[in-house]
Amino acid sequence: MEPLYILIKKTQRLLLSTQKRKRNSTLISIIFFPIKHFLPSLKKKMAEAFAAEIAKSILWKLGSFSVQEFCLAWGLEADIAGLEKRLKAINAVLSDAEQKQSKNERIRFWLNDLTEVLHDGEDMLDEIECGTLRREVVKTTGSTSRKVRHFFSSSNKIAFRLRMGHKIKSIIERLAEISSLKSDFNLSEQTSDCGHVLHDETEINRSFESFSGLIGRDEDTERIINLLITPFKVGDAHPLVLSIVGMGGLGKTSLAKSVCDAENVKSHFELKMEACVSDDFSLKHVIQRIIKSATGERCADLDAGELNKKLEEILKGKKYLLLLDDVWNEDAQKWLLLKPSLSKGADGSKIIVTTRSQRVAEIMDTVPAYDLSLLGQEDCLSLFYKWS
Repeated sequence: MEPLYILIKKTQRLLLSTQKRKRNSTLISIIFFPIKHFLPSLKKKMAEAFAAEIAKSILWKLGSFSVQEFCLAWGLEADIAGLEKRLKAINAVLSDAEQKQSKNERIRFWLNDLTEVLHDGEDMLDEIECGTLRREVVKTTGSTSRKVRHFFSSSNKIAFRLRMGHKIKSIIERLAEISSLKSDFNLSEQTSDCGHVLHDETEINRSFESFSGLIGRDEDTERIINLLITPFKVGDAHPLVLSIVGMGGLGKTSLAKSVCDAENVKSHFELKMEACVSDDFSLKHVIQRIIKSATGERCADLDAGELNKKLEEILKGKKYLLLLDDVWNEDAQKWLLLKPSLSKGADGSKIIVTTRSQRVAEIMDTVPAYDLSLLGQEDCLSLFYKWS
C-alpha cells in the first residue's frame, strides 16, 4: 500500500505537464489507500515536471507551520535552514537553465537530476506535514478501534524523527552535489516571485476539495449560515468580516463555498462575489478579481484609482457577500487600503475570509474568527472510504 500523499504528489506531477504547468498539493493527508494501478502512467510523467515550480513550492512549504513545528520539536532547525539556503541558491538560476536546456543537453540532464531530488524533497515535506497532522488526529480523536490503530500505526515519534532527519540530510547532500555543477553552465541569477505558483496551486486545490465533498461539517455550515443571515442591527460592523481559520486540508474553501451557495444565503444578498487571494494581496490584483467575479470584466487596463472607483460603483447601495479565499497577507496596511472601497455596500454586507493564519484573522475580522477543527474519527473513516 502507498499513502495518499504519494498519490497526490505523483498526480500533481502529471498536472504540471498537462495543465499549463499548474500543480497541486492537495491536502487530504490523513487518509491512505492502495493505488498500484495508477503508478505506471504517473511515473512516466514524473520527469516532465518543471524544476523551478517545484523549488518554489518547496521553499513555501519550508515555512509551513507543521514543518516549522516538527523541526523545532526535534532540533532540526539548522538542517532545514541549510536545505533552504541551498535551495535558494539553485532556484536563482533555474529560470535561465530552463530557457537554455533546449540548446544544451548537459543542462537538460542537470535539470532532470535536480528535478528528481526536488520531487523527493517535496515528498519528504509532505510526509512531515502528514505525520504531524496524523498525530494531531490521534491525539484529538483517540484511536481505539483496531482499524484506526492500524491506520495510524506509523506514528512512532522517534522512528519518524530519525527517518525524516536522515532524509533531510540526504537531500541536502544530493542538492550540494548538483549545486556544485551549476557553475559549469554559466547560468545567470534572476529574482523570482512564487506568488503565481501559490495561486495556481490554490486553484487546482479547489477541484480536489470539491471532489472530496463536505463530510462532518454540517454543524459548522449551520453556524456560519446563521451568522450570515442574521439581520443587520444599528452598531454592527460594516461590512462584517468573518475568518474561517484552520490548517491546510481541513476544507476551509469547501465549507465557505458551501455556505455561500446555500439557498437561504443567496436569497439574503443582492450580490455574491469571490476572489482567490493567495499571497498576492496587492490592492490592484485583489480588486480586479473581485470585479471580475461581480461583472465578468477583467479591467486589465485600469489603474488602481480607476479600479477603486469602479468597485465602489458596483457595490454602492447593494447588500453583498464576498468570499476572500486563501488569504496570507499579514500586513494590516494593505487591508486598510482595501477596506474603504468594500464599505460602500449597503448595511448588512458581509465578507468571509479563509486563512491558515490567526494573524490574518486578527487584522481583518470584525467578529471572532471561526476556528475549524479536525474531523472526528468516524468522519475521517468516511472520507477514507469515499476516496478508496
